[in-house]
Amino acid sequence: MAWSCERLLERGQPRGGGGGSGGGGLLVESQIFDDVWLDRSSSHQCHQSCGSEPGLDPNHISPVTEGKLRRCIAAMSVMVVRKKVTRKWEKLPGRNTFCCDGRVMMARQKGIFYLTLFLILGTCTLFFAFECRYLAVQLSPAIPVFAAVLFLFSMATLLRTSFSDPGVIPRALPDEAAFIEMEIEATNGTVPQGQRPPPRIKNFQINNQIVKLKYCYTCKIFRPPRASHCSICDNCVERFDHHCPWVGNCVGKRNYRYFYLFILSLSLLTIYVFTFNIVYVALKSLKIGFLETLKETPGTVLEVLICFFTLWSVVGLTGFHTFLVALNQTTNEDIKGSWTGKNRVQNPYSHGNILKNCCEVLCGPLPPSVLDRRGILPLEESGSRPSSTQEASSSPFPQSPVVPTEPLSSNELPLKACAPEEMQSSVLAQQGPESPETPQEASGAEK
Repeated sequence: MAWSCERLLERGQPRGGGGGSGGGGLLVESQIFDDVWLDRSSSHQCHQSCGSEPGLDPNHISPVTEGKLRRCIAAMSVMVVRKKVTRKWEKLPGRNTFCCDGRVMMARQKGIFYLTLFLILGTCTLFFAFECRYLAVQLSPAIPVFAAVLFLFSMATLLRTSFSDPGVIPRALPDEAAFIEMEIEATNGTVPQGQRPPPRIKNFQINNQIVKLKYCYTCKIFRPPRASHCSICDNCVERFDHHCPWVGNCVGKRNYRYFYLFILSLSLLTIYVFTFNIVYVALKSLKIGFLETLKETPGTVLEVLICFFTLWSVVGLTGFHTFLVALNQTTNEDIKGSWTGKNRVQNPYSHGNILKNCCEVLCGPLPPSVLDRRGILPLEESGSRPSSTQEASSSPFPQSPVVPTEPLSSNELPLKACAPEEMQSSVLAQQGPESPETPQEASGAEK
């Protein structure tokens, strides 16, 4: 059967468009090597289609075809590697959900978060659709502009708080957990049966104050100072403040400033919309009366009710967190009374100055995430191994090797399959012994 070089390349393309699924890339690579073997065995027809003279060495293949095969197989190797990649976020423990290939991290309970989006978007949509047009003509065109700025800033800080890593601490690996257990047993000694073991606590000194580091039985680690385990997300969070269902995420070290800016901007937006709704009703009442205004503008009445009931909770929450920021304290510490209990222990994290505390909490450097959510797991950890190609007995060419985890270079597999004997000997001298070259040897090795 005659096989031209163009036909050889056509058979090397993935079937069905795209890259297929599963081990399709490996199958296509096996087909390419089969075609290379057929091309070498029928050298006269192949050389004639390439434009070369017939009757040459059957091991010879044109440089053009060789270069095309190298590029084709390298591209397919990258395609297969991308399919086999397992990201670390897919294997992370805890009760979190991930989107956009691990870039977005949230809690599983997101129903109240959707309610928050609905209330903000719905109220502002009604305000921009009805009141803003009237107020821009009657009072000032700056009214809708300032409202748009507050709305965009509130939405940006909300999404940044909800979609980011709050500061989750990775759990201990099995070896690390075993080492910590050995340390604890060496420190506490053997506990008699039936007797309660002593609490697993380490003392740590911060600014001349003794801080206790508690052991987390779920994460198998001694939690850092100010960290706590969230029972909803099932993760230890650094500088844990609280779990907020309204934003659908924990609030910790890496997103607290965005949470504070969100509730602050939302308070201003709520006050702004509520105030100008009242102004709108007052201006319309001067022309057509109060009752007629309420009948003609039911959307305005709905906005006033939503803003009125939201105002007290949001403004009160903003004032409470402003107090905590001024003291460099968290909600978790305030609820537990860590620095205001019977012991009257001073807060070792406070600088004794409101301005310094605010600068540290809101303007300090943001630590990077330690989860490495989009990192690539090794094959033995991810549980996926490259699938083997077809059996060597079903093809006249020896079984093609498994696609490596890195793209092939321009002097590897194609050279071994379609280079002349002189080139193969040089490659063998550099890379060591290879698989059998002929179909008879391949079938014997398979047996």
